[in-house]
Amino acid sequence: LVYASVSGYGLEGPEVDTPAFDLTGFWTRSGVAAATIPPDQEPFTCRPGFGDHYTALATLSGVLAALRERDRTGRGRLVETSLLRTGYYAVSWDASQQLRYGHVATAQPRRDRPGALGGFFRTADDRWFCLVPRSLECFAALTRAIERPDLLADARFAPPIADLEVVRELRGVLDQVFSGFTLAEIGERLSRADLIWAPMATLAEVAADPQAAAAGCFTTTRDRFGGAFPAPASPARFPGLATTPHRAAPGLGEHTREVLAEAGYSEDAIAALLRAGSAIQAG
Repeated sequence: LVYASVSGYGLEGPEVDTPAFDLTGFWTRSGVAAATIPPDQEPFTCRPGFGDHYTALATLSGVLAALRERDRTGRGRLVETSLLRTGYYAVSWDASQQLRYGHVATAQPRRDRPGALGGFFRTADDRWFCLVPRSLECFAALTRAIERPDLLADARFAPPIADLEVVRELRGVLDQVFSGFTLAEIGERLSRADLIWAPMATLAEVAADPQAAAAGCFTTTRDRFGGAFPAPASPARFPGLATTPHRAAPGLGEHTREVLAEAGYSEDAIAALLRAGSAIQAG
């Protein structure tokens, strides 16, 4: 038998019975929030279900690995995940540095971030985009894209920049330059220069994004009333295999008789449970 346990804080230790939501166990207790929220900002919560989904994927991966092991050995096992452990793994880039070196630079105020090119910038139409350099050569490509060869000619701005004040100066120049372009204008220039960037899209924009549709972000779910509605798809798909839900979610108690019968109850026993109100059969 392969079976799984999902908890807030694990199956061992003094806090095994401590209740948790993803907001507490995953986001706050594991270090995700502190590694994400800059220290000059008031703490904010994660979005609903954020840590739950991440932990569910971790649980699924563990169960599938255990099934493969069972195929080879014939043995089952317990698979254990927790909000705390999964959250800590989610920030393992930072956590590994903390464990190895005893300190780590996590979320920083924008003014103190050591890279002038990387991060978020605001455009003339009050939109934000994120730019991430992939190599030292990206600075030259950026100066060409924004038609500022003088920045490349200034030896102080040659990457990597060790002086934080110079970083702040260059970031201020880029802020001013980008504020003179609309998102569409600067996006076209950055894409033509083969720089890695992305607009900060709203959920409404993603819902209308043809690339998100092509990437399989959406599915259609049937309801119990003869209709259907769009919904987020699972993160993996299998080309050539339809993954759209085949039926609507059942109503509460819709399959009570079938479930009890599969559990070994006789028709008379099921009827007795229904009469006593210990079980409910809908519809």
